Amino acid sequence: MDVSVTLWVLTILGLAALISVDFLIGRKPHDVSVKEAGIWTVVWIVLAALFGLGLLFFGNSRSAGEFFAGYLTEKSLSVDNLFVFVLIMAKFAVPSHLQQRVLLVGVLIALVLRAIFIAAGAAILAGFSWVFYLFGAFLIFTAWKLIQEARSGGEDEDEFEENRLLKSIEKRFGVADRYHGTKLVIQSHGKRVLTPLMVVMLAIGTTDILFALDSIPAIFGLTQDPYIVFTANAFALMGLRQLYFLIGGLLKKLVHLSYGLSVILGFIGVKLVLHALHESGAHVPEISIPVSLAVICGVLAVTTVTSLIAARRQARREAALAALAARAADGTDARI
Repeated sequence: MDVSVTLWVLTILGLAALISVDFLIGRKPHDVSVKEAGIWTVVWIVLAALFGLGLLFFGNSRSAGEFFAGYLTEKSLSVDNLFVFVLIMAKFAVPSHLQQRVLLVGVLIALVLRAIFIAAGAAILAGFSWVFYLFGAFLIFTAWKLIQEARSGGEDEDEFEENRLLKSIEKRFGVADRYHGTKLVIQSHGKRVLTPLMVVMLAIGTTDILFALDSIPAIFGLTQDPYIVFTANAFALMGLRQLYFLIGGLLKKLVHLSYGLSVILGFIGVKLVLHALHESGAHVPEISIPVSLAVICGVLAVTTVTSLIAARRQARREAALAALAARAADGTDARI
């Protein structure tokens, strides 16, 4: 898809306008209700759908298919980010009325960093086609690693550890001992120091780099168009803040999410390897975008259904055990 500089500028300005409206509406710190989160989640999904339909009518069906496949992939991978966001919020004891502001700025930082990753990835792929082999192998390895972590129960993810960049920033500038509303920098003992709010925003933004290491190669496995890669990431990330408040309590019920993500990453990894072999002149079949879209949607649907069924069964077992424990306690009391 040929994208002019004018279209790039208009797209970025349009996204900036949407983000500004989102920011202005929620500029006053407050606790986000499920209703508010639900409305904005639907708004961002509808906007993404309209953008994809725009690509279909003003571009072509291939570009639209690549966008929807990329958007769904990035959206599903970004849900995994929410687990870490919950840990970060708990680690820094972020007041509930400030969490919306934290996520907005943190996600904006993440989007800027991802744009840099996307530009670098596009430049590398344009000059070195053999990089597809590396991306494919990396995604297959990541898929295997996700399965291993899921089978082990994910116990290593129970605590958030600050990255080196964040620690160096805290050491260089210093951090206040408490939150000061929405202020990011304050004067303390004649020195300007960061507030915990600024630190947690940086934590969310920089931690996303780790997630970009698999999500960016994954979407490049579906499309090599930087415009589609960027817009799919933008819409997926900008709807993430509302999704945090909407399904925060449901995250633990998505017990099979890691398995679903591993299947998607492994599938895209195989797709990348086949594409690389095809580019090298080998007579191998390539996986089309409609097939990719069908596989991604199917895996996400099956993963969600099986997760909810498994969570419901676990809740019933826990309720039954609690009832047995209560009966045993009543029996002991009666004998006493």
